[in-house]
Amino acid sequence: MPDSPDLNQSPSLNKQELDEAIHSFDTIQGELNYRQAQTALRDLVEGLDLTVQERRGLEPEINGLESMLDKLDRQIVHIAAFGMVGRGKSSLLNALLGETVFETGPIHGVTQIRQTANWTVTNEAIAGSEQSLTRVKVNAIGNQIELIDTPGIDEVDGEAREALARQVAQQADLILFIIAGDMTKVEYQALSALRTASKPIILVFNKIDQYPDVDRQMIYRKIRDERVKELLSPDEIVMAAASPLVAKAVRRADGRVAAQLSAGVPQIDDLKLKILEILDREGKSLVAVNSLLFADDVNDRLVERKMAIREQSANRIIWNATMTKAVAIALNPITVVDILSSAVIDVALILTLSKLYGIPMTQPGALALLKKIALTMGGISASELVANLGLSSLKGLLGLSAPATGGLSLAAYASVAVTQAGVAGVSTYAIGQVTKTYLANDASWGVDGPKAVVTRILASLDEDSILSRIKGELRAKLNFNQPRSRVQNKPRKK
Repeated sequence: MPDSPDLNQSPSLNKQELDEAIHSFDTIQGELNYRQAQTALRDLVEGLDLTVQERRGLEPEINGLESMLDKLDRQIVHIAAFGMVGRGKSSLLNALLGETVFETGPIHGVTQIRQTANWTVTNEAIAGSEQSLTRVKVNAIGNQIELIDTPGIDEVDGEAREALARQVAQQADLILFIIAGDMTKVEYQALSALRTASKPIILVFNKIDQYPDVDRQMIYRKIRDERVKELLSPDEIVMAAASPLVAKAVRRADGRVAAQLSAGVPQIDDLKLKILEILDREGKSLVAVNSLLFADDVNDRLVERKMAIREQSANRIIWNATMTKAVAIALNPITVVDILSSAVIDVALILTLSKLYGIPMTQPGALALLKKIALTMGGISASELVANLGLSSLKGLLGLSAPATGGLSLAAYASVAVTQAGVAGVSTYAIGQVTKTYLANDASWGVDGPKAVVTRILASLDEDSILSRIKGELRAKLNFNQPRSRVQNKPRKK
């Protein structure tokens, strides 16, 4: 009888097969992340709800979104070199390229000069600085790599340095932070700022050829165990010599032997392997996440600017409706018409604001919203109704009695009309502000509900100031003068 199979000894994957299975899964997941990022970014770019006025001044942000989508479509990986002057940033990038593309030199400002080579080279301005980033595009298998060389972090100060760090961190999928010995305070601060961007960073200890082996190891351990222990893991630190100097014995004309320094072969194999490892392991997911983070940041600025512009337009619309209602109420002596015209203007205001915020609304829908707002406003709506009913009647009587009084009642008529118009205008102004908040919140009252929203807005309004402004503009529009008070006789002195 054959032995029964031992379940504990069932066939299993060997280490190589397991690694291949995990790598295959990671590849599929990375591809899914990439496609999702493409879809999300394309939807964002194609769905920008901006008027011509709102687009004006936002071209850099919109172009940034479109460039990021193009980056995803063409599978571009951005690698940025960051560090102080003289640390060998440009030399390191040239060594990675295998050709001198980035200009090198010991003086400040070399990287800000436009360079020419058989590569696509462009320069980009840095906000708050006269310097620029240098970008080199390199065709690679299956995708494209763009290397970005930056000015030395000690060449820009304060806000300009922060702008440089933000710009590099936003664009880069991988950051090479280059040092050439023990870290300085400025280098540590810059590295800490870049770390907050949550981008992969490789700390490159460059120019190791300039140190004896013992000193080199001592500096490396000090950096690893003390300087960047809280910022980077040991796996994220690599040693390199981008442009080593090699001493060669040469015989002089006089027959004596002397040492001559010449450029040696770059020692960057460890750095290349680390870059390839990161790109192979998480390249697509990395680019996808970075693109979405950049897009989210830009979108926040677009939305903020768009809402600011729309709020300005909404405030103008609200004030125009306020004054339209005030003028209509002031000139009309019939009570019923006052009430009807007030409702018509308020509904028209709501419809105009809904169009501004891109939220379709019918006239019945606007009327329903007006009722809800009016009921929730309570005191202001009630005061407007009392004013329309009471003051309209009084205004009508004063108007009718004008012929009998020889026009003397017109001064009182004007005073009553301005008061009634002011109260009605305050009501429309409040309705407009509530509607604006409701529409700006995507036609939602939020978690607080309409009562809380309306109460908060009403508490923030200065009714006396609004009323004073309405009366002032109304008198200017209609040439209403303040009723003159009679001069009383002063008592004679005894």
